Amino acid sequence: MRKKSSSLSLFKLLQGVFRLSLKYPMLLLVVLVLGLGSYGYEVKIARPALLYQGEPRPIDFKNSDTWFRILRNHGFILGYSDLRGNPLWVEYALTDQIADTPSMKRPNHFETDWRSINRVSHESYQKSGYDRGHMAPNYAMSHLYGREGQADSFLMTNITPQKPKLNQQVWQHLEEAEIKYFAKLFGKVWVITGPVFSGSVERLKSDPMVEIPDAFFKIYLTETAPNKPPTALAFLIPQTVSGKEPLAQFLTNIDSVEAQTGIDFFTELDDRIEEHVEAAIEPLSWGLPAVDKVSVHH
Repeated sequence: MRKKSSSLSLFKLLQGVFRLSLKYPMLLLVVLVLGLGSYGYEVKIARPALLYQGEPRPIDFKNSDTWFRILRNHGFILGYSDLRGNPLWVEYALTDQIADTPSMKRPNHFETDWRSINRVSHESYQKSGYDRGHMAPNYAMSHLYGREGQADSFLMTNITPQKPKLNQQVWQHLEEAEIKYFAKLFGKVWVITGPVFSGSVERLKSDPMVEIPDAFFKIYLTETAPNKPPTALAFLIPQTVSGKEPLAQFLTNIDSVEAQTGIDFFTELDDRIEEHVEAAIEPLSWGLPAVDKVSVHH
């Protein structure tokens, strides 16, 4: 009854606005101007602040599997697929200031994103055999962007199904490495992460709106500086990990991630720089051998 009442109230509100616009045409003009201004702010200012070198784009716009809606949050931005019940990519920036902020208590419940069409919920994953895997990490979002950043990281549009050994071991190792090593090494690092789908479509038995990925990617990129091109590091990690593998085992390049996801990243990067950066595999620049030697406590 609550949903029906809410829908009725919304209808009455819209009806009232329509009647007012007929009676006062200037009111309609003001509403249109405000709407266009809000859209302009979103596209020209708010989104670019959370993106590095342009918005990711589907390589083939005819392929509906790579369609997404861009959702902006506190501290991160993502492209969400209502068809797959997954974020196809999530982007955020890490800085070396992350260790200087206090820890926050972890929420015990994930929230349905009011912007999602499929209404994936906390309960969608119950008894599924899969963890609710954060793409924008709780630790980083809470430390860098406070309570609001943490709350947004617990929206289900930021979550994707991960097997426990991946989520709780290899993925956690990588999240700790990006905070404790990569961000400190470069001062600021941009991260794009998300799921990879291949082969036959498999969905959660607990909620068929959620497709199960076969693997996950993470791309790290430093910012360009005068006479200093960006440096990239990319990983492609399958769901089938045992949990004890070194991160170096999953090294790849951005070109490979783009080919498997069907998404073009860093679309505004200079073509000459992009060609080199996206083909490179340079773990030594990121100190990966030393990271893999460190025992990470889970």
